[in-house]
Amino acid sequence: MHHLTARPLILALSIAAALSACGGSSSDQPLVIPAAPADQGAADVAPVPSATAFVDTIATNQRGDARYATLATNAGVRVLGGFLAIWKPLTEIVDAGQTAAAVDGFPAVVASTWSGVPGDGTPDGTVLNAAVHQANIDYVINATRNRTAAQAVQAYLDDRRGKGYSVSDGMGPLTAAWRAAAQQTTSITEVAADATTKLYNDSGNNTGVGGAANASFGSVVDLVNLVGNNASTEPAKRFYKYARPYRWSSSVIVLPALVPAKSGTPATDGGFTSGHSAEAERDAVAMAYAVPERYQEMLSRGLELGESRILAGMHSPLDVISGRILGLASAAANLADPANAARKAAAVAQAHSTLLAATGTTDATFAAYAQSGTTANDRFADYATNKANFLRRSTYGFAPIAATTALASVPKGAEVLLETRLPYLDAAQRRVVLKTTALASGYPVMDDPEGWGRLNLFAAADGYGAFSGNVAITMDAAKGGFHAADRWRNDIGGAGKLVKQGTGTLKLAGANSWTGGTELAAGTLQGDSVAAFGLGDVYNSGGTLVANAPTALRLAGKYTQLSGGTTLELDLGGAAAGSAGTLTVAGTATIAGGTLRIKFANGYKPKAGEVLTVIMAGNLQGKFNTITVDGYSNVTPNYGATTLTLTLG
Repeated sequence: MHHLTARPLILALSIAAALSACGGSSSDQPLVIPAAPADQGAADVAPVPSATAFVDTIATNQRGDARYATLATNAGVRVLGGFLAIWKPLTEIVDAGQTAAAVDGFPAVVASTWSGVPGDGTPDGTVLNAAVHQANIDYVINATRNRTAAQAVQAYLDDRRGKGYSVSDGMGPLTAAWRAAAQQTTSITEVAADATTKLYNDSGNNTGVGGAANASFGSVVDLVNLVGNNASTEPAKRFYKYARPYRWSSSVIVLPALVPAKSGTPATDGGFTSGHSAEAERDAVAMAYAVPERYQEMLSRGLELGESRILAGMHSPLDVISGRILGLASAAANLADPANAARKAAAVAQAHSTLLAATGTTDATFAAYAQSGTTANDRFADYATNKANFLRRSTYGFAPIAATTALASVPKGAEVLLETRLPYLDAAQRRVVLKTTALASGYPVMDDPEGWGRLNLFAAADGYGAFSGNVAITMDAAKGGFHAADRWRNDIGGAGKLVKQGTGTLKLAGANSWTGGTELAAGTLQGDSVAAFGLGDVYNSGGTLVANAPTALRLAGKYTQLSGGTTLELDLGGAAAGSAGTLTVAGTATIAGGTLRIKFANGYKPKAGEVLTVIMAGNLQGKFNTITVDGYSNVTPNYGATTLTLTLG
């Protein structure tokens, strides 16, 4: 980390240097250089919860084994235990249509008498929260009454096709290359005319061809299959014994083309948890891990498939939410297993080498290509829409049933989910990102003891939600990918301090409000929003600070730029003060040297003779050693008491 002394420094600026470099005044003036923003102490941490870890016990997610038949002994049942505040199953055993012999002191499992049909006069579970239960079923009634023709087609395809094939279209511009490389196939390409009376099953290969049989992409397919190990939803279904929505209410309109898919054995066909939703979540997470350049889009596609289950009338929101939770925990457990480290690395490397070759891109251009779709050819091309849908599909509008302000816990091993998306952060930092971007507490089912239900990977992909203590970010551009450049879009709060180190570029685009200040020690730090740098001082001691905001970049405190390897780059979109790319400093702007670089953006090109107001400050002192303006070799600066203007020759 770059350290500076706490006391101000005194620098005598040379008249000759100022005149030759910047056309400045002809008098020496001692310059008082402020200290860097104060040290804010140790960085935040996200301790591992004391609850039994899912990643350590995923192998217990089994049925037909008396050792794993209870909430306490089955990881897949336990992670969804929040449902017990809504619904008490007839028996709290994995026993719906299931038996198991006694073993190791665990009593034998006897098949439950649960029929799977509410209100048929046979014993059933007990609704403990009538408001949540009714809202759960009413949501499906309304969704199925109002589904569009396009939603009906999507719901059918998402039901009948392999989930791996379905969610791979979240790859957008990479979809064709992904499917070709994976050798994915499906036989379900449309809704057949007789689908209302005939059940069509997918004879394709779902995730594709793995292993040695697919030399160029087999490791990637293997990774997608890997996250399904010990990930079944059957133990949870047979424990909670909560019926599908169309069995709760005849007002639920099952998609006519899916009527042939309805099970004739309700006692083994519970709704909670949705298997399709869980599998879609797992597959989407694995694909996002392999190709993090489509991270948020893949996560969005996973939740979209879950919503299709509601629109089909096959599942309720709580069924789908629980599928997301179990799918996410299962994917993390398999990815976090040290035995799978080499397989993960091979999959990521193979995904990129093959897709780069297929798309004619390079490491430097691949990310842009992956994001090059439009809403006309990539339904996940719009970030704002993805974000809104992800949040909506995370809670489905349920009212909280407990306090919404409980501190977030981060499950053991969950940091692996950001391993390729935020590769320049260490494991402890990724845990803090998950902690500071978590969903609010209090929603039905989502408050599990470990914290799986509250993880918001969409937000986590946009970096920290808050800074506490000193947050040092080191990016190595030589490693390429997100190591070289990344963009955080969260609104970052907190009292911490950001320290940017390393040669990479970090772009900040949120309405940020952290108060501990910012120090740029190396590399590039770019402000893409008006309040990109929060409410503290900004101290450029060794890198390039870029103003690329839609209007003036506003610094709420002081700005200090030292000499020697420092640059302030303003990407101007207009000549007037306050225009895009200009810099406004509420406090004192202290310029002890370095470079001012002016570029022009958004088609703006000033004429010779124009005067550009580039910096406005509460007080301006000092001068740059060098000023460069794209397209102009003759530039005259005018340093005023509060402004810097440039006259173009």
